[in-house]
Amino acid sequence: MSGTTLSANAPAAARPVRSGIVLATLLACQLMIVLDITVMNVALPRIQADLGFDATTLSWVINAYTLVFGGLLLLGGRAGDLFGRRRLFIAGTALFTVASLSGGLAESSAWLIVARIAQGLGSAMAGPSTLALLTTTFTEQKARLRALAWFSGMSSAGFAVGLIVGGLLTEWLSWRWVLFINVPFGVAVVVLATRYLREPERRPSRLDLPGALTATTGVAAIVYGFIRAAADGWGEPATLVSLAVGAVLVATFLVIETRTRQPLLPLRLFADRNRAAAYVNFLLGPMAGMSMFFFLTQYLQDVRGMSALGTGFAFLPMALLVFGTSRLIPRVLPRFGPKPTALAGTLGMIAGVALLTQLTAGSGYFPLLFVAMVLMGLGMGLAFSPLNVIIMSTVPPSDAGAAGGVLQTMQQTGATLGLAILVTVFGSATRGATGTPDEIMVSGMTSAFVASAIIAALTFVVALTFRRVR
Repeated sequence: MSGTTLSANAPAAARPVRSGIVLATLLACQLMIVLDITVMNVALPRIQADLGFDATTLSWVINAYTLVFGGLLLLGGRAGDLFGRRRLFIAGTALFTVASLSGGLAESSAWLIVARIAQGLGSAMAGPSTLALLTTTFTEQKARLRALAWFSGMSSAGFAVGLIVGGLLTEWLSWRWVLFINVPFGVAVVVLATRYLREPERRPSRLDLPGALTATTGVAAIVYGFIRAAADGWGEPATLVSLAVGAVLVATFLVIETRTRQPLLPLRLFADRNRAAAYVNFLLGPMAGMSMFFFLTQYLQDVRGMSALGTGFAFLPMALLVFGTSRLIPRVLPRFGPKPTALAGTLGMIAGVALLTQLTAGSGYFPLLFVAMVLMGLGMGLAFSPLNVIIMSTVPPSDAGAAGGVLQTMQQTGATLGLAILVTVFGSATRGATGTPDEIMVSGMTSAFVASAIIAALTFVVALTFRRVR
């Protein structure tokens, strides 16, 4: 990896840039952030038994993190421009580390949820700055493309790797260690960032607090409405009110963004057609993919009786293929362009999710689940790994923080809304259903997979809009 030179405005405390150490530090932080979206999935049955969650509120162990993370990412990106990306990166990583320690010590469901909220806040502070620091550190085109490819691979494979790590820790130690494991890595990232990261040039900026408030509460209200629908049905007044309030707040947010001078969501980022399509697929992809992680971990343990360790390793083919495919992106993307790459990937993902709609209570890992894992691994690697490159490679340094914030906001909001929608589909399908408990559970899961397949099909439609460029 080629190095970069230290800018004249770097703080004296920062050492000359060592690109390898900088890249490793940023990737370690990103991996921690992504892992915590899925690492808890394998531990959910143990968490439910220890802390007394019920079947529908259990999803808040995931949503409490992704909702705060996704809702505050735009604010985090702008705050990095205002207060300094290096400073916010270090502070966010430190908060995430402390919150992980607290969550591992949780003695009640409320305690764990509060710790997950704090983790989400720390991630929202560090996440946008991670991507912005990467693009401002690696300024040479080939070096930036390689760094973005590593970042993409780490982000994509991290979803599946989280399940493997969660399985290992839950089986060998306890579910609490899926949180404790963040502590040594978080401390190392803070130490290395303090020593080696430089502060990019700051530009005058202001925080769009009305935009942050309406965006975060709007998405939260919509997610809460879907969760209530899963538990109590669509006829509940609280469900309908929550969804309506959420829709109004999101619409208000968009109006605010068109009128404020320094918006959290700069609409100019969507002026480029390829970048706009990449953002949309960063929303839709996690919406479709979260069903596989959330439901299959429960299927493998509760229906098929697999251990947490076995469940984690069941996702190994997907993790290896996502990471391996993403490493080919620096060669594939310049040669073929985004459109053929994304179309091939989305077709693979659609096929993988569609295969899961045939799941039954007696399905074994081979061949159905294994083939679905392979298809999803290839599909996600090709469909979504190029999106980081498409979005960030042409963004000017002044917009790097905002662009990174929007990118990760789309990803986290998609994961949160997707899980809420799919849990609602699951709840609707199982309410009043007859059969054995396993048959009822699998019936709800296959209904959720049908919804995932429809969402995945939308990613293919969006990929058709990419321009044929290299």
